[in-house]
Parts: sequence; structure tokens; C-alpha cells
Amino acid sequence: MPSTLEVKCTDSDCELDMFEMHYTYDMPDSVTVGDFSCPYCGQTESLEEIVL
Repeated sequence: MPSTLEVKCTDSDCELDMFEMHYTYDMPDSVTVGDFSCPYCGQTESLEEIVL
């Protein structure tokens, strides 16, 4: 099963509560949630990884 990264957007003006990114390749260890942006509002600083 591919690895997933669950992310939430904490921007109070954003309607997106969470999303999952699935990847089937090896991501470098240096890649963090800060390298991505919210697909709804476009913000990067409001994204946080959801840790279960």
C-alpha cells in the first residue's frame, strides 16, 4: 500500500479541513509538510501534518 501523508489546513478562512497525499516513490527525508501548499486556499504556513 502506498505511503500517505495526512495534512490539515489551520487557516480560519479556509474551508478545507484535511486531505491525504499518497505517494508510491521514495520521498527524500528532507521533504516536509512545509514543502506543500493547501489545494484550496494555497497557503503553506497553515498546513500541519496529522499524526495518528
